[in-house]
Amino acid sequence: MKTEQGTANMPKPHGSKNKATLARVFALALSMMLVFSGLIACSPSSNGGNGGNSGSNEAASEQSYTPGTYTGTGTGNGGDITVEVTFSEDAITDIKVVSQSETETVAAEALETIPASIIEYQSLGVDTMSGATMSSLGLVAAITDCVEQAGGNVSQLKKVPAQEKSTETVEKEADAIVVGGGGAGMAAAIRLQELGKNVILVEKTYRLGGSISVSGGNQVVTGSKLQAEAGVTDDSAESMVEDFQKNGEDICVPELIELYANNVGETTDWIHEYAGVEYNMEGGLHDLAEYSHDRELAYAGGGAGATESLRQAVKDSGADVLLDTTAESLIEENGKVVGVNAAGKDGTTYVLKADSVVLATGGYGNSDEYLTEELQNSLYYGLMGSTGDGLTMATAEGIDADTRLMEYAKLYPNGAEVSPGRAKSTIDGNLLVWPMSTILVNAEGERVVNEKASNHEILEVELEQTDSMLYLLMDQENFDVWSTKLKDTGFNTQAVEGYLEANGSTTPIFAHGDTIEELAGVLGMDPATLQATVDAYNAGVDAGTDEFGRTGEYLQMKIGEGPYYLVEQKPRYATTMGGLVVNDSLQVMNKSGEPIEGLYASGEVVGGVMGSNSPSGANNGWALTSGKLAAEAIAEN
Repeated sequence: MKTEQGTANMPKPHGSKNKATLARVFALALSMMLVFSGLIACSPSSNGGNGGNSGSNEAASEQSYTPGTYTGTGTGNGGDITVEVTFSEDAITDIKVVSQSETETVAAEALETIPASIIEYQSLGVDTMSGATMSSLGLVAAITDCVEQAGGNVSQLKKVPAQEKSTETVEKEADAIVVGGGGAGMAAAIRLQELGKNVILVEKTYRLGGSISVSGGNQVVTGSKLQAEAGVTDDSAESMVEDFQKNGEDICVPELIELYANNVGETTDWIHEYAGVEYNMEGGLHDLAEYSHDRELAYAGGGAGATESLRQAVKDSGADVLLDTTAESLIEENGKVVGVNAAGKDGTTYVLKADSVVLATGGYGNSDEYLTEELQNSLYYGLMGSTGDGLTMATAEGIDADTRLMEYAKLYPNGAEVSPGRAKSTIDGNLLVWPMSTILVNAEGERVVNEKASNHEILEVELEQTDSMLYLLMDQENFDVWSTKLKDTGFNTQAVEGYLEANGSTTPIFAHGDTIEELAGVLGMDPATLQATVDAYNAGVDAGTDEFGRTGEYLQMKIGEGPYYLVEQKPRYATTMGGLVVNDSLQVMNKSGEPIEGLYASGEVVGGVMGSNSPSGANNGWALTSGKLAAEAIAEN
């Protein structure tokens, strides 16, 4: 939907403020609270300790502890992180992470590296790991409190540097520099190396992956061998373009959506056969309302599985990969982009020179600078590192890149507000219970939409409801199935138990009652209205027809025995739709409508390919396709 100004009509969740500012304030406040308040509980579990590295600096060597092993719990991105820390009389000797619910592809290395650094340097002055900030904060907070419980001096240990910062300046040259190590950047690097070009890949976090690593793991595969193998041979680029224009409110940039549709099949086959990405052929193509043909496949192992294959392909390609390195500015000479200035987390300054630069830096969902007020007041569930870095570099004075459609983001209708301004998705569980008897109701207890409509259609209805919110209405059988998928989308089991215990008194709302009448009372709904909604749906199952058009396998089961549940569904976004203006060779265009020599872009940093709204599986497909095509354009030129 568009307002009179052409911007998306975004919801303003109850109690939310400026989203990105609030997120930063929340993260800072949380880290302080975790360290200094009762939100962290530590207790000694045994005595012992057998000596260890006392560190090489004066502050560390002056430490004294009550020997023993202490247990601490801090809050990470996915829930509680529990550690056991062992002390000798003068050193931290061992740190074990005994339980956690963090996303494996994001936090695994942080959970391993940070404890090792604390032990090696006898220091709490460790940096958070970019890309795993909340996980790092929760982990350090738990360890910090255990230091306090053991009688250590926290202030002193925080002043101890975990490592000395480098003052070195390193100059490197290559045929091409790729900035950003997500799906688009990895595809570009792999293809460039395959075509005989030497590549430097710059990634600001500690590992390659980006948004594809935490995505639902689905991809558009129109025109691929895999789509034909899965049984669909009559799809076409023309059909895909038509579906995308309809979904994107007819503002998809024609040359870009046509470029995508005509090349995603070949890219899919290349990613599968050359880069080793496996697809879930057993699960088959997905039946989605957004598409006139079945054209979406899941990756084997989801987004994490695809990412591992792409990481390995980058490694095998021989590309020079600089992790924990932030690109800060483009180097321009005589109107041509000839490189990148970058800074390593260790303090190293990099001056990187190349004939071509590919910006694959992702979106701007976590940036105040580029978000409209409406988006700042919406729920965000994307990567903390999506701060518009590529936009900042490309639009800087002297480069002067143009942008478009910056007011749009991809909104989904199925978020739960787990912290102020931050959402987690319930979509995986929803997909399991639509063939059962789960329905969507509004705050008045009325059913208002076909639950198997497209996400875009459901979103439009949701935005019109009280507080821009719907609720999943489930009986016990449905809830038991639905809740099995919560952990897969980052919900912590203990946190969910807390939501249920709160029973609708806090957000996210996980309300429940033994009867429909009791459930309605929890949220102040009219019991008669909610009961009538349930009765009407069940009557439709008996009749084989539904007033909202729900049909076939999705209209087979009645809403059955209680207890009953209402779970909030709010609009959420991670992907931004606007970005840099590029031509059909993925060259970035300046404000005068001319290509900027030497500068290319791929993935989410490109604006306009899907208009106002990307359908399911589209973003991963575009990232891989545009990364490959940018590489081929560079090789041609």
